Amino acid sequence: MIVFGLGNPGPKYSKSRHNVGFMAIEKLAAQEGLSLRKRCLHSYKWARKGSLTLVEPLTYMNNSGLVFPSLVKGEDMVVVIVDNMDLPVGRIRVKNGGGDAGHNGLKSIIGRIGRDFLRIYVGVGRPDEGVAVAEHVLSAFPEDDLDRLDASLDKAVEAVKALIAGEKLSNVIQRANTF
Repeated sequence: MIVFGLGNPGPKYSKSRHNVGFMAIEKLAAQEGLSLRKRCLHSYKWARKGSLTLVEPLTYMNNSGLVFPSLVKGEDMVVVIVDNMDLPVGRIRVKNGGGDAGHNGLKSIIGRIGRDFLRIYVGVGRPDEGVAVAEHVLSAFPEDDLDRLDASLDKAVEAVKALIAGEKLSNVIQRANTF
């Protein structure tokens, strides 16, 4: 199984809504005792433990798909953890396959490997009236959302761990979507 967390590299974006994929990957890596490292001459950070591979593309969100083709070959399951504005902070949704829903990171991935991968959406909420989408997703979470954000990251990690343990995908989807 290979699990990608989407986000933008660098400290400027580290706490932004768009980086919830990176946040989830880092939380999972810490729980598994792994350290993400940049591969020489590659545009990603990664860690591996047994059949589990964790990846953070360093190509910026809109070009996330660039690293996928060479990494997903031969993988039995591809999972992408990504932000979703249609979900409130604190909620996650697990979905197998589908479109890009206007998300440029997913559009980049679909353009490289097709639609057949599992998505774990982490809610980041909608922008306030008058706030542009780009401004919203590139901004940090307000202090009063941090506990709900942490809970949703825990749920995303829990979903990945259930898949690693061999739980049926339908059960993982059902449980995640009822949080």
